[in-house]
Amino acid sequence: MKKIFIVVISLFVFLSAYSAEKFITFTSEESSFPVVANGKVVNIIYDNSDQKGISIAINNLVEDFNRVCGMKPVLLDNPAGDNCIIVGSLESKYIKQLVKSGKLDKKELQKKNEKYVITMVENPFDGVDKALVIAGSDRRGTIYGIYELSEQMGVSPWYWWMDVPVVKRTEVYALPGKYTDGEPAVKYRGIFLNDEAPCLTSWVKNHYGTDYGDHRFYADVCELILRLKGNFLWPAMWGWAFYADDPKNSATADEMGVIMGTSHHEPMARNHQEWARNRKNYGAWNYATNKNVLDKFFREGIERMKNTEDVVTIGMRGDGDEAMGEDTNVKLMETIVENQRKIIKNVTGKPAKETPQVWALYKEVLDYYDKGMRVPDDVIMLLCDDNWGNVRRLPNEKERKHPGGWGMYYHVDYVGAPRNTKWINVTPIQGMWEQLHLTYEYGVDKLWVLNVGDLKPMEYPITFFLDIAWNPDTYTAENFMEHVRSFCAMTFGDEQADEAARILNLYTKYNGRVTAEMMDAKTYNLKTGEWKQVADDYARLEMEALRQYMSLNDEYKDAYKQLLLFPVQAMSNLYEMYYAQAMNHWMYECGNPEANDWADKVEKCFARDKVLSDDYNNIMAGGKWKGMMTQKHIGYTSWNDDFPADKMPEVFRINEPEKAVGGYVFTASDGRVVMEAPHFYECSAPEGMEWKTFKDMGRTLGGVALMPYTKPAEGASVSYKMNLPADLKDVKVIVVLKSTLAFSRKEGHEYSIGFRGAKAERINFNANLNENPENIYTIYYPTVARRVVENEVILSLPASDNGMYVLDFMPHDPAVVLEKIVVDFGGYEKSYLYMNESECRRNVN
Repeated sequence: MKKIFIVVISLFVFLSAYSAEKFITFTSEESSFPVVANGKVVNIIYDNSDQKGISIAINNLVEDFNRVCGMKPVLLDNPAGDNCIIVGSLESKYIKQLVKSGKLDKKELQKKNEKYVITMVENPFDGVDKALVIAGSDRRGTIYGIYELSEQMGVSPWYWWMDVPVVKRTEVYALPGKYTDGEPAVKYRGIFLNDEAPCLTSWVKNHYGTDYGDHRFYADVCELILRLKGNFLWPAMWGWAFYADDPKNSATADEMGVIMGTSHHEPMARNHQEWARNRKNYGAWNYATNKNVLDKFFREGIERMKNTEDVVTIGMRGDGDEAMGEDTNVKLMETIVENQRKIIKNVTGKPAKETPQVWALYKEVLDYYDKGMRVPDDVIMLLCDDNWGNVRRLPNEKERKHPGGWGMYYHVDYVGAPRNTKWINVTPIQGMWEQLHLTYEYGVDKLWVLNVGDLKPMEYPITFFLDIAWNPDTYTAENFMEHVRSFCAMTFGDEQADEAARILNLYTKYNGRVTAEMMDAKTYNLKTGEWKQVADDYARLEMEALRQYMSLNDEYKDAYKQLLLFPVQAMSNLYEMYYAQAMNHWMYECGNPEANDWADKVEKCFARDKVLSDDYNNIMAGGKWKGMMTQKHIGYTSWNDDFPADKMPEVFRINEPEKAVGGYVFTASDGRVVMEAPHFYECSAPEGMEWKTFKDMGRTLGGVALMPYTKPAEGASVSYKMNLPADLKDVKVIVVLKSTLAFSRKEGHEYSIGFRGAKAERINFNANLNENPENIYTIYYPTVARRVVENEVILSLPASDNGMYVLDFMPHDPAVVLEKIVVDFGGYEKSYLYMNESECRRNVN
């Protein structure tokens, strides 16, 4: 039995690398505990006098059972039945009885922080044969154990917030053994809902019908945090006031077991909006001139939170998350902190050190610390990153001895210079792990808080951050990418996990190169082919994501859109749009009428951006997330641009008649000139005939031919102008034509080519394109299957004073379709597409 047990566990450890070992299976094993079997689900026994957050989680567990197996356990306050689940903290009368009877070891939980133990107990009480026991050191430990059972049964923490489907099961079994995830490495672990307009505010209005986040909204947020084994929240604060908008907000979070705080510039459990809405009555946010009003304001905040676990932010910043002033007045800040702590002591009736506090060294506040200011030993020192994922400061060996400990405020969403990053996830997984690993190595383990903006679409970085915060040592440079795979396996199933993880990794890598808000037509180098490469990379990734999306069962598609398909499609579309804008500007500068085609593409991509967002808001998940994807991301010129909506990128158009036009002049580089046939310098044709351009003919841009085909072609020419090095005597010219057969003269069709002022060569290009035995398999089929005929010819160059030459192409038969010309003087390397076109300009005069 032991060997079987070890094998089962090893199969699942990789799948669930960031939770307890796997103890739930869906087939009966020897000595396994039947949680759901034979059409029945076991009852749940709990002490209803245990802390309320536990009963809330238990009720959620009941709903999770219903999601998994379509049945709800009965909740009982007294033992009954052959088998049951027993849930409680060390304060539960049932857990106390199990400890007293020796069936649970109290030492495993006593004086532990947020730890749970899940184990099977024989004959826990009279009349009960077996019980699956979930015991916690405290209320959150118990809650985490409850949600661990839910997750292992198949209910993702993101079942609601990302519409991750639940796999239906008819049987659920628990394996024998003892399971725990230990204690968290970081004491306070949570998120910050920041920059919540217009997306989160719009969605809340649509979903809950309120102009602010009320207790129903925060209950949903708190449940997510607890399911992810977090315990801390800074609430939204741009336009909302957590404590004032809905008095039930604070009570809801406290009852559920989530510790509240206020952001780095909101001291003493007061929300900035509480001051901003009453600024006329309160006066200036200035402690030097308005001390009495501010002290009263601070006191009211502490009176409101004094019976909770909330962490109080101390100190001050300027009004509206700004610096307090040009000078770093250390003495004033020390006075502020001293007076705030007196208020905490007087209001709570106990020493200030017994109320957890944090001083956020954000931006200029760090200057106070650098100038020697210190806070009392019990206060948490909260450091921060640079808003872009790079930690600004870490404590040295001496500083790490600060008794209050150190924290880190980290960003995956940001409003500020050089541009906002509010629209989409742009944080590469590797960079986030590396900086959090660095943070923990330097002893920063008291408080970690992540700025997540609107919460969506930051589902993965939220999970990654909180999982690392629980046990940073689990993740090493060798294995941290396994987290991505495990997350995708939980979300989409094991068969889809590898591909989903690959796409998630690549899209965050690509987005980390440059954010949508910072990207424009000049971001990448067009001339070197860099722009095309990165746009093609993203187009390929979009195709791969769409292919996987189409392979999924319908129930997974909404979750896949949210995590992968929408962000990939949206960013791929932006890459295509800005690449098209770059091409439009270049073609316009060259006087190339193709500028108009690229302008059309820019407009289509800009329109598609709206279509993709509309699908996210109104169609995906039946419109559940209406308003959540409305963030501006096209048209920034500085971080605080106040523009009402995304701006169509500037494009230019050339008014041209719908016929072949010339004027192109090519510049040689790297020992070659590569010319597309439609980009000619000039053309001539007999009366009644005309050179026509066929867009997209052949392998690259297009082709040109003299029409109509029924008239004689003699006397016509199409010419290409270029500059070449003056010391050349002759060059190799590669002529690429459509593989037209000799339909009018079986001996073959001909053309002549030569530099003006030098000898032209006459070439028969299709005499051997026939099914004669000597040609059919060696020439005919290989040529027509590739659709082009390639001729090489050495041409002499005439004398030139300025290095400019004109190459004339002259057909002698009908339907000679020219597609490309390469002039090679030592730099051409053979390629199927005959390389990219050389730089050219068009003389529009």
